[in-house]
Amino acid sequence: MLPKLILSLLLSPLQYCLLTVASDPDPVQDYCIPNPRFNPNIIRTHKLLSSILPCKNASEVTAHDFVFSGMKNFVPNFSDTGLSTISVSPTLFPGLNTLGMSFSRAELDVGGINPPHFHPRATEIAFLVKGSIYSGFVDSSNRVFAKVIQAGEVTVYPRGLVHFQMNVGDKPAMIFGSFNSQNPGIQKIPAAVFGSGIEEELLEKAFGMSSRQIGLMRKRFEPKKAK
Repeated sequence: MLPKLILSLLLSPLQYCLLTVASDPDPVQDYCIPNPRFNPNIIRTHKLLSSILPCKNASEVTAHDFVFSGMKNFVPNFSDTGLSTISVSPTLFPGLNTLGMSFSRAELDVGGINPPHFHPRATEIAFLVKGSIYSGFVDSSNRVFAKVIQAGEVTVYPRGLVHFQMNVGDKPAMIFGSFNSQNPGIQKIPAAVFGSGIEEELLEKAFGMSSRQIGLMRKRFEPKKAK
């Protein structure tokens, strides 16, 4: 009994450490504006994909480093699904660096959708600025939580859970999303399944689809090749 107790006490701090490194690291200073003098090709990357960028000297930091104007100048360019987004991370907005957050603006055309997807490293809070959308997520027991939300309402998508949005109004909708990671990541379900190169036989058996049907889906979702 005693050896088990000792082993448990020894492993408890390790378990805590593993949990604490599962998200962005805590900042060790007030802010860290990336120093543009450094070559981005030699910037180190955290093993959990949270960027660690060399900082400017504090004396060189100005108020402009903490303001991002790209949102107000954003012009929607809708995809085939009626979605247009701008994702803002430290790459676009240096003031976010090391603060453990990022955000996005999404616009949905009438009837447009944001296909099922998830963020492996962040919970998302979404504020509907205008419009009316059908929005929700699916938990790990395949229970769906979804409803139509209106302008002024806020919804949350837990980290790692599949979620989706569809404009059900008669005007374009606008959504602001905020993430508790500066690098939340995104995995789009259709593209991950049919555009990633998974063996065709497996897909046929998993979805009960013919080789021709799989081919059509792959053609639709395979990565676009640069011309």
